[in-house]
Amino acid sequence: MQTHIRVALTSLLLAGCAVAVPNKSVAPLVLRTWNGQQYACKTYYDDPTWPKVAEWKQLNASVDGNLEVVIPPGASCHNTFQGVRGNVSTYNAAKCAEETAKFADEQWTPTTSPSDPCSLGYYGVYVIIAKTHAHIRTGVLFAKNNGLRLVLRNTGHDFLGRSVGWGSLVINVHSFKEVTFTDKWDGPGDYKGSAVTVGAGVQGRELLRLAHAQKPPLAVVVGECPTVGVAGGLPGGGGHGPLTTLKGWAVDNALEFTVLTASGTILKANAKSNSDLFWALRGGGPGAYGVILSATYKTHLDLPSSGIVLNINSTHTNDTELFWRGIAAFNKYSNHYSNNGLYVYYVLGLGSTNLNIQPFVGFNKSATELTAVVQPLYDDLKSLGLPYDAVTKSFPTLFDLYIDLFDDEAAGNSALTGGWMFSQTDMATNNDGIIASLRNVINNWGFLIGHMWNAGHAIPPSKWNDTATHPAFRNASNKLITTIPLAGNASLAEKAKAQDRLTNVIDAGLREAGKSGAAYVNEADPFQPDWQEHFWGRENYDRLVGLKRKWDPEGTFYAVSTPGTEDWVVIEEGTRLCKKL
Repeated sequence: MQTHIRVALTSLLLAGCAVAVPNKSVAPLVLRTWNGQQYACKTYYDDPTWPKVAEWKQLNASVDGNLEVVIPPGASCHNTFQGVRGNVSTYNAAKCAEETAKFADEQWTPTTSPSDPCSLGYYGVYVIIAKTHAHIRTGVLFAKNNGLRLVLRNTGHDFLGRSVGWGSLVINVHSFKEVTFTDKWDGPGDYKGSAVTVGAGVQGRELLRLAHAQKPPLAVVVGECPTVGVAGGLPGGGGHGPLTTLKGWAVDNALEFTVLTASGTILKANAKSNSDLFWALRGGGPGAYGVILSATYKTHLDLPSSGIVLNINSTHTNDTELFWRGIAAFNKYSNHYSNNGLYVYYVLGLGSTNLNIQPFVGFNKSATELTAVVQPLYDDLKSLGLPYDAVTKSFPTLFDLYIDLFDDEAAGNSALTGGWMFSQTDMATNNDGIIASLRNVINNWGFLIGHMWNAGHAIPPSKWNDTATHPAFRNASNKLITTIPLAGNASLAEKAKAQDRLTNVIDAGLREAGKSGAAYVNEADPFQPDWQEHFWGRENYDRLVGLKRKWDPEGTFYAVSTPGTEDWVVIEEGTRLCKKL
């Protein structure tokens, strides 16, 4: 179909003008030229094909009044919000004070000068606060039929910008909080144990709290961050958390998804029904194949657990070389930690000599057993003469450990995010090279968030290919998030320079040091070279592209650097989403 469009309408293209594609058999696109290149773009509010006011009103009626014009929360600190339908008076001193006080928990930038201009930036234009599955279906079909950019917004963090899109229609699924436990899964597959079905808006801590209240208390594989949604982007990336070394990815525990497809059909995807879609939804890229309305996961008996918090910082030493010898000692045991069933979360950076490990997690381990696993590190630090602080705690369940030792994720900061996973092979053969690559991150004004686990440790090799996740993660050891702080008002040139440093200096060093590693699609640089191979492996990727074409042939769903998006690009200073022609 795209070839037909190119042939039929190329003669209508003029520099700087837009021409609507007169083909209603597929989602309408708008032809544009930019920097000498021809594109077919999604429809935006300054295009003649943008829905009329009456159509938006009809959409609002169809979703029971749950369509809202997007006004950024921080607009209350500005006299006027400059929206696409005109200016709106928005200043509210009390609301502004509240939002400024909560800034660290949110994603907007308050101002102290109400006369400063306020605009949408890269937010969507309209948002459906969906309350029923019918609302989601109506929104998806409206976007599809009108050629709009569609953004699906779940809960938790989004490092890669997939929850925003200039000029888009957004569908929020936060409201779907249903949670149902069952003692025996009676669906397809060989698993017949206990399970839980969660709606699209349920967050990790919410689910764990409800699981903890069961008799006996249960545990579920969720993300490390308490606010991450359990049924959206998490399974799209695979989903790692404190139980991953012992129970696998979240998607290793997935039994079934209820999915709304691009055609508007609601169906079940499991081991028997729509099994190809079930495979793709388990790690094949978030928001790429349909809207996950609910997910069913295995549950596990929660057990007594222990945790260790260890810190090395400037109160212990200002000797940079001694500090990095300590980091090398900590790092070299990453295989040892995961091979003994641990999960380790740490932050490195935010200061010249600063390591915060919080925590070492020992699920179903006593304090004595956990200490025995970590003891070689203690011995090395003592041998180096490097002081440290360490606290060991015992808990009646993993849930109690989770609540006590895992912090909420702060917001309000602007940054670029990348990352890489070092395999067990890399860690065993190139610790010195890996340490040099970590120092390279810090030396280039970045910092690191690390997660030590192995998604293949407790999963039988016969099950490793049951999901679409990169096979390299079955030999994982140390998965890193790299971060470069960036001013919220940075210019496009400054952002491009920082992105180049992240991709070609910081992350390039990690990739070179860890040649048998991979990248985690939810927490990595989407603009890295050969992202298809790094996120999924070539064999998985080729299969996923075929499934994308089957389940979403017109590209209704888009998320950056997910299967089948090679031809899509954001042009005109980060605004319009378009296909290259």
